[in-house]
Amino acid sequence: MAQQLKPSGYWLNIQHDQFFSQRNLSMRSFVVSVSRRVIINYISSPEVGFLKSIGARFKTSRTKLIFRFRGTDDIEPSTNQTYGSLLNNLTFIKTFASGILIPKYYIWPIDANQYLLPHTSVVLDAHKGGLEVYASDFVNDAPPLSYNYSYDPLAESLNYIDNGDFSVDGMLTDFPITQSEAIGCFAHMNKNGSKDAKPVIISHNGASGIYPGSTDLAYQQAVDDGADIIDCSVQMTSDGVPVCLGTINLVDSSTVVESSFNDRLSSIPGINGGASGVFTFNLTWNEIKSLHPEIFNPYSSGSKLFRNPAYANAGSFMTLPNFLMFAKDKPITGILIIIENAAFLAEKLGLSVTDSVMDALQKAGYDNHTGPTVTIQSTNTSVLNKFKQQTNYKLMYMLDESIRGALNSSIEDIKRSADSVAIRKSSIYPQNKAFTEGSTDLVAKLQSFGLEVYAYLFRNEFLSQAWDFFSDPTVEINSYFQGAGVDGIITEFPATVSRYRRNPCLNMGKQKPSFMDPVQPGGLLSLMTAANLPPTQAPFPLLTDSDVEEPPLPAVSTKSPSNNTGGNSMSPTSPRQNGQPRNTGACIVMSLTMLLGSFLLI
Repeated sequence: MAQQLKPSGYWLNIQHDQFFSQRNLSMRSFVVSVSRRVIINYISSPEVGFLKSIGARFKTSRTKLIFRFRGTDDIEPSTNQTYGSLLNNLTFIKTFASGILIPKYYIWPIDANQYLLPHTSVVLDAHKGGLEVYASDFVNDAPPLSYNYSYDPLAESLNYIDNGDFSVDGMLTDFPITQSEAIGCFAHMNKNGSKDAKPVIISHNGASGIYPGSTDLAYQQAVDDGADIIDCSVQMTSDGVPVCLGTINLVDSSTVVESSFNDRLSSIPGINGGASGVFTFNLTWNEIKSLHPEIFNPYSSGSKLFRNPAYANAGSFMTLPNFLMFAKDKPITGILIIIENAAFLAEKLGLSVTDSVMDALQKAGYDNHTGPTVTIQSTNTSVLNKFKQQTNYKLMYMLDESIRGALNSSIEDIKRSADSVAIRKSSIYPQNKAFTEGSTDLVAKLQSFGLEVYAYLFRNEFLSQAWDFFSDPTVEINSYFQGAGVDGIITEFPATVSRYRRNPCLNMGKQKPSFMDPVQPGGLLSLMTAANLPPTQAPFPLLTDSDVEEPPLPAVSTKSPSNNTGGNSMSPTSPRQNGQPRNTGACIVMSLTMLLGSFLLI
């Protein structure tokens, strides 16, 4: 290691001195021998006897001796005391060590429900007694991570060095890049950011990673967390009320299955992928209001990664007019109104979602250019074209499939209907078994036609990210912004993007630290042997003209919505969904140990 890697410092941890001594092997002799050839910065051990035995040898050297704590109920073999009891005698520890290395829960304990308890006084007490404090057990991709951190490992690290009360002197981690970011770029930075900065932050059903999506709490949290634009996916009720809900299927966002309305389950070809559901048009607004929201847990099955369970059913649903009034006086730059299934609602149910949106926006005063800017988003150019003909709102075309590129003519078709494009992350950095395979030029090409590009969907949970991003959502965001050059991020956790956008390392130019460089796409695959590479997969399709072009929306039928709210007989003739079937393949999660543990010192 000394000859080949030439690291700037060394920390030797001697974990089982008594075990080796019983086998006539001397760790003391080894350490003393090494210290004659290499400067050792730190030596740690969980055994008091070992540290005392080498104390005289390193008393006048630059080497610091660190006492490592195990679990509070574990027995320290030299003193036959528990580590918990030794923690109460820091004066004794100071006689043979200059610092302590403790599990992170010694500092910030977590209750049985995985929420943070108040921090202990251990760091303050140790510092008062002249001991340095190093925290251990930082891992990005394994629970328990307190729900207070919303699956963001950088937020956890900052809580140990930037909490207003104390800072540890270093951290032992399996993912050094996260603590490097925390120490080098994110600690003690300005809490306020410019609303003109990039990447633009667009919420997805509000801060739906924190509270049930599309509720008043989720929208308020998105505003508080620094979102520039908050979104409303408009669905229609059976009595013609436009409401904000992430999907047309109430099963995905409410407790409808547990209610008396579960007898309205139906399956409709072309809606919800043909899967059964209780749809918003099956219920009146008053009936929907009687339901409890339910937080979306995309990784709860198998992985048991639940979101904020204490508030899993908190908040209230909002109508579109309520949402518009809510947004009008908030410190945001815009609102995003999302419209899907417009043709089906018009033709089969006699409900015009486009007219309902226009009417609500006009009544709320958004036509007078007061308040946030309005953007209409849809996967259907027919919807965007109708708004282009009748309003002056901004328009965003959403590509709901992964593509490897686009014909110039198809981009020109998009440009005729929209000002911006939302594309999947995988259309920028294609993945194979959760490894990035490289990058496309799609972002730059769309921007060359004058279209802004927004990438989706960003989540904090490590299962949402390619392995290349080291299970750190900030690393992923940095790679899409600085590496791919996207204009904005669509996210369920606006706070993570807002904090990234404020970090001073973005303005350091060539002085920017290397850990803030974008990840090299395909970098991990290049390190694998041929036998371990994932199987080659077919490339994503190209976007063609036929994927974009659509006929105008059908006229609104005169059918009564109340008589057409369910059943298998409906066969909607909604516009083609961008030429490709919707994929609902399962996410294959691989277990991979790619990184060595490392110390980061403050």
